[in-house]
Amino acid sequence: MRCLTLADTMKQRGAQIRFVSRDLPAHLRDMLAAKGMELVSLQSGSSPAVDDGLTHSHWLGTSQALDAQATIQALSGEAWDWLVVDHYALDMRWESALRATAKQIMVIDDLADRHHDCDVLLDQNFYADMQARYNEKVPTHCQLLLGPRYALLREEFRTLREMIRPRTGQVKKMLVFFGGVDANNYTGRALEGLSGLSVKELHVDVVIGAQHPHRVDIEKECKTQGYICHVQTTRMAELMAAADLAVGAGGSATWERCCMGLPTLAICTADNQQKQISDAASEGLLYAPGAKGDWHMHIWALVDNSCLRQHFSHNSMQAVDGRGTLRVVENLGMSDVEVRVARLADSQSLFQWRNHPAIREVSRNTNEIDWHSHQNWFASVLADTKRMLLIGQRSGTPVGVARFDVQNDETEISIYLVPDVGNTGLGRALLLSAEQWLAANHPEIQRIRAHVLGANDRSKRLFIGAGYQVESADYSKRLH
Repeated sequence: MRCLTLADTMKQRGAQIRFVSRDLPAHLRDMLAAKGMELVSLQSGSSPAVDDGLTHSHWLGTSQALDAQATIQALSGEAWDWLVVDHYALDMRWESALRATAKQIMVIDDLADRHHDCDVLLDQNFYADMQARYNEKVPTHCQLLLGPRYALLREEFRTLREMIRPRTGQVKKMLVFFGGVDANNYTGRALEGLSGLSVKELHVDVVIGAQHPHRVDIEKECKTQGYICHVQTTRMAELMAAADLAVGAGGSATWERCCMGLPTLAICTADNQQKQISDAASEGLLYAPGAKGDWHMHIWALVDNSCLRQHFSHNSMQAVDGRGTLRVVENLGMSDVEVRVARLADSQSLFQWRNHPAIREVSRNTNEIDWHSHQNWFASVLADTKRMLLIGQRSGTPVGVARFDVQNDETEISIYLVPDVGNTGLGRALLLSAEQWLAANHPEIQRIRAHVLGANDRSKRLFIGAGYQVESADYSKRLH
């Protein structure tokens, strides 16, 4: 699902997409077809799975070498800009073999248990040590996109989140969801935990997949208890937004619930969820009881503690804003903000934007600039080969300004958004587009620096979120 979410957004930005998979279930093939995605299905391995020294080698169904050959053939005939890899049984051996097929490679991982040959690595989970987990496991040039800020959530989550506030008050609606398969029937255990819960007029939504092995029993129990059972629903974001409390598994659904500010009793249903859930609980993003605990007791503890639920709800919404997919796509060079070189006709607009109070407040020179001084400055910038002034546009409308001042092989960037244009996500998009323009037009530049005033927290978050490192701090004191 996370690959389809990413591909869907990339396709909206004009990308040509081709999925390559082996033994993809029919309902997932149908899902790709419904989205208009091209799919090449690799033949099932004719030989037994090969142990390539990875924990999940047996998941591949063949050796990495044979799978790489088949994938190269499946991708032939096109020049691919990006290859996105999402498989626990593939490592740098497979990725290196595919280097000639695509210009760049992005790996989606969350185990950090093997080495990769990639240009971008995405791990959307929260870990207490996430900044160090991939040390010496990826090339030095690899860009790391780490944490739930980059969670690959569908557009409906981002849209609904704008209408949601942290949960307060009583629990009136609960949601139970343990993924589409739930082979060990954690859903059934949750229903047992809900039995005898003395909450007046409690509405419970239970979500299961069409292939749930205990579907008949669950549907029967829901009917007996007066719960609503949703089978293979497409309304997950809506159900999460409406609920006051959830009981569910770890994995990607964790970040969907966080985006919706939904307090959650999270149960570890797979070994690779243990650290994710434990670290997220330590961060105050969810409630995680022991696997063998009394579910009824823990559910009641959350129902009876509105302050604790509000704490989880607030923290989770701070951690996940639903814009992760957009951030990832922008890092792959598919921003919806385009940049162009400023021209003489932009002078009047730049004059008005620069003198706006909101822009002067975060500038080194907070004074208002007179027209004559502006004209002289603008003419000098356009004539200086060591200074590049760019205008960022979305659908032809100016949204921001970026300027590069070059010294040797370094440049300092100055950036601001057009006042009153609305800035949700625009700053990052403008910054990344400007960086990509610089890399394409001035490959001799090796390093970008940014100076941020001490009180400008928004710019600090922008640059840190875009991978800039804090290297020094300036201090000042006004004497008069």
